[in-house]
Amino acid sequence: MTIDMSQFYQVFFDEADELLAEMEKLLLALDVSAPDNEDLNAIFRAAHSIKGGAATFAFNDITEVTHMLESLLDRIRKGEMALTAEQVDAFLVAKDVLTMQMDGHHHGSSVDQNAVDSICQRLKALSQDTVPEAAAVVADPAPAVAAPAAIPSAAAPLADADGNCRFRIELPDVPQRDVDALAAELGLLGTISQEGLADKRVVFTLTTPESQDSIVAICSFVLDPDDLKITYDSAEGSLQSSGAPTGLPSAEDPGYGIFEPEKTGAASQMPAAAAETAAAKVEPAMASAPAAEAKNLGRRATDKEGANQESSSIRVGVEKVDQLINLVGELVITQAMIEQRIGALDPLHHERLLNSASQLARNTRDLQEAVMSIRMMPMDYVFSRFPRMVRDLAAKLGKKVEFVTRGAATELDKGLIERIVDPLTHLVRNSVDHGIEMPEKRRANGKNETGKLTLSAAHQGGNIVIEVSDDGGGLSRDRILAKARQQGLPVSDTMPDAEVWQLIFAPGFSTAEVVTDVSGRGVGMDVVKRNIAAMGGTVDIRSVPGAGTTIAISLPLTLAILDGMSIRVGEEVYILPLGYVIESLQPAAADVKEIAGQGQVVKIREEYLPLIPLYQIFAIEPNFTDPSQGIVVILEADGKKAALLVDGLVGQQQVVVKNLESNFRKVAGISGATILGDGGVSLILDVSALLRSSRQLNADPVFF
Repeated sequence: MTIDMSQFYQVFFDEADELLAEMEKLLLALDVSAPDNEDLNAIFRAAHSIKGGAATFAFNDITEVTHMLESLLDRIRKGEMALTAEQVDAFLVAKDVLTMQMDGHHHGSSVDQNAVDSICQRLKALSQDTVPEAAAVVADPAPAVAAPAAIPSAAAPLADADGNCRFRIELPDVPQRDVDALAAELGLLGTISQEGLADKRVVFTLTTPESQDSIVAICSFVLDPDDLKITYDSAEGSLQSSGAPTGLPSAEDPGYGIFEPEKTGAASQMPAAAAETAAAKVEPAMASAPAAEAKNLGRRATDKEGANQESSSIRVGVEKVDQLINLVGELVITQAMIEQRIGALDPLHHERLLNSASQLARNTRDLQEAVMSIRMMPMDYVFSRFPRMVRDLAAKLGKKVEFVTRGAATELDKGLIERIVDPLTHLVRNSVDHGIEMPEKRRANGKNETGKLTLSAAHQGGNIVIEVSDDGGGLSRDRILAKARQQGLPVSDTMPDAEVWQLIFAPGFSTAEVVTDVSGRGVGMDVVKRNIAAMGGTVDIRSVPGAGTTIAISLPLTLAILDGMSIRVGEEVYILPLGYVIESLQPAAADVKEIAGQGQVVKIREEYLPLIPLYQIFAIEPNFTDPSQGIVVILEADGKKAALLVDGLVGQQQVVVKNLESNFRKVAGISGATILGDGGVSLILDVSALLRSSRQLNADPVFF
């Protein structure tokens, strides 16, 4: 039966994306002067895993790049070459090329073959350079006993004139697909032949210049190396020297016990005493190697643990999670209906039923929270893409920037986390371009020539606050006001700083003197604010001239379920998102003032707020038109406050948000809908839109 491998493509692409992201993260964190050996091994394993998967699906272009990348990484991690900044740059470019190739296979996008050829040539050239001091081996100056012959250890078989060694790889009875996959993998290392044995075992004969750890790595990708038997094949005379055996197991077998000497020729005839002497000579050589190298040849020491961790997780499509969340939302609505139905029952006669309903309510709430947590993703999903961007942008602008992240483990709903990427990208680019000064200017101002850019995330109540901070020159109040007047915006010299900073979000606003490919056209900041407002969030700016700027974004943790306040106007019930509500009260008649041609304002603790009668917005027949008889709800959004006039408050509850636009059409002032406990539909108010549409907010300040 032929297996359709295309069904596994998506798994490969998902895992390859994760591996490439991890590779980039590790590369950016490497200390070139003293790289961490575990990080180098992890980068190597990522490249090797991608190569193995690409070979399985016959993505030969990806296999070619990863093979060159892997070969160079292998020499570096084994100490044969010293790591250089040029190599790190090449690895990052290779990562970009691999991403492009992945997109080509996955989405059919175009691939720049010139870029592919260029990075292949670059990697090949780098792999041919050697740094002797990095690979120097100190020989024993005065060996106590001279070795009778050069006896190669299991880590150093004899090679022919071309530097090739011949290996015999014996497989157990395994599925044919594993045999084919391993043959494709090993074929990348050299010349391979295959034969079958009577008991269904398979034997590969591989002639290759690669080291044994490369073979272990290849085998461990497809099969468990413990199931294999790998030996040095001495059948060819080119692999024999002075009658010495082609291989002996060392005291510490670096191949997890899978390397054994081939018992043919001189090896099988060697006296036991000579074999013991040879082993004694091999042992010091192996002991002098780093322990990590002896135990980590192409495979992590914690691979078994990693396998257990892998088995405890499962990759599930987003659509399945969304379907589960929708079903839980329906369950919440059904539970609310049950509570409303049994609310009129006599507790004495229906005690057991009421207790069961209470238990159902608790379980429903717990289930809802558990399911919602499935959609939550760490902010590291977003943060991890910025170190590379900051590094490249700073180099392009000739600046020195230290990038720091905090709170990367803070979680946010997946739907929001994907939509916040573009706004954050624009803010980070602006901080590097406009915020942080050139090194010489920073030195002249008594600062460290390396600027600091911080990206942080933290929970505050039911929201997440994401901050982009830099220690640059800060915003210029005078330049912003001058530019605002030039564009005809209503400004005054007495405006508070907080309002002046908000001017940079005006469409087309830019104080850049020179337009570059990075920024300066005034396009983007208005889109940033509009996108964040569409997610129910707010943007706040704090800036100190000469000390830096902080832009804080506040977002709800999820858009699927929100805490709301039910309000009533006439016969209609609406939902106010609780995050916008400050307080509610019934004002005295003396606190309500009429402004000619501008509507009404209400005095709340020495502050006059515009009054928005909700019944006028939606043309509803209210029970009360006099604010002193109804209820006023104080709202705040985008730094502005207003008082919303309603007939009364119904209560506070968690509601499941349903998209109104996809099921009906977009309605001004409405952000969504929900189903109440009685089965009726209630509209969720868009507070920001209500406040923006209120003409009182655009009027001049009123003083009494």
